[in-house]
Amino acid sequence: MQSLSLAQARRIALAAQGFADKRHEVPTMRTFQRTLARTGVLQVDSVNVLQRAHYMPLYSRMGPYDVDLLRRAAESRPRRVVEYWAHVQAFMPVELWPVMRFRMQHYAEREFKWWPGVDPVLKERVLQEVADRGPVTARDLEDGAPREKKHWGWNWSEARKALDILYMTGDVAIAGRTSQFEVRYDLPERVLPAEVLAAPALTEDEAVLELVRRSARSHGVASANCLADYYRIKVGPARAAAEELVAAGELERVTVEGWKRPAYLHRDARLPRRIGASTLLSPFDPVVWERARSEAIFDFHYRIEIYTPAAKRVHGYYVLPFLLGDRIVGRVDLKADRATRVLLVQGSYAEPGAPAGTAAELAGELWRLAGWLGLDDVVVAPRGDLAAAVAAEVSRSQPVAAPAPAG
Repeated sequence: MQSLSLAQARRIALAAQGFADKRHEVPTMRTFQRTLARTGVLQVDSVNVLQRAHYMPLYSRMGPYDVDLLRRAAESRPRRVVEYWAHVQAFMPVELWPVMRFRMQHYAEREFKWWPGVDPVLKERVLQEVADRGPVTARDLEDGAPREKKHWGWNWSEARKALDILYMTGDVAIAGRTSQFEVRYDLPERVLPAEVLAAPALTEDEAVLELVRRSARSHGVASANCLADYYRIKVGPARAAAEELVAAGELERVTVEGWKRPAYLHRDARLPRRIGASTLLSPFDPVVWERARSEAIFDFHYRIEIYTPAAKRVHGYYVLPFLLGDRIVGRVDLKADRATRVLLVQGSYAEPGAPAGTAAELAGELWRLAGWLGLDDVVVAPRGDLAAAVAAEVSRSQPVAAPAPAG
């Protein structure tokens, strides 16, 4: 059995995620498709304190790019991506829609366990309204009745609940979003390419095998737990699928220095001599999805503190890891103050063993990010052990022009 050092595992993992790919001066749709093929999915999240989550992994790999690439891929023909519950809510390649039918079936069998009390007749009426009027938002279908407010964040109207069921079961698809980030729903046949809808159904075992295959490709090297988490599959079926791929020659069992769990190496995984990354990662980047994996590969303990009371936060509200080379060497709490056109660095922290040039590299990345976001300045608050050095480097640095601001 092949044995990998931890440094080799890091480089393999980062190459699989696209960090060894050559950057294009001006990223194109071809660049976008190559990057999506690496990540597999782009997690969607509504938090917009800096930039919405689905745009950030593309930036981290491609550099400053026109965010209209993702809108075109999601909303213009030929559609290349569609939203569904892949990892969680995420953009995924349209060809994954048939693979997800087993999941849609599971939701269909359990639908009223999530939204008890939703009238089946209402669900059918809402589906007919979508067919007649689509694409529509939940707001378009509301009947004006007061919304229930028992649970924060779940005070949706009855129409919204019915739409959510129809979406999870695949009876409607997401055609796009409004400028306020509201989902627009339509019938799948008006959203997805005909050949995707006509693709033969997979059994659950076949679907799990395909998802583990894709997960392994996006990981490069991974444990069964990592493979399962990427598309939110149970570990037992994921391990069985991985063993089937071992038998087929697509995966190889390996050991990784310091890992307690056995690992699987994809046959096409690259082991570059070095990774030349210098970029910030979204809290929702696939590199840091699985916290145990982040600690095993990068020795990086990471928790999202958005829902932690302010007084109990360790690093801040919206904290991004800083990837330099093949290591995560720091983290910063960022906010885009769009009214003043300033990127606020509310906390700056070095990881143990961060190299001497970390502050200078981070300052350059902060200016690059600010330019991409259409911000004119970077202001560093005196919070964190790296703040003074970053502030000094920011004052000495020059902004790097971006091809277009993010919308």
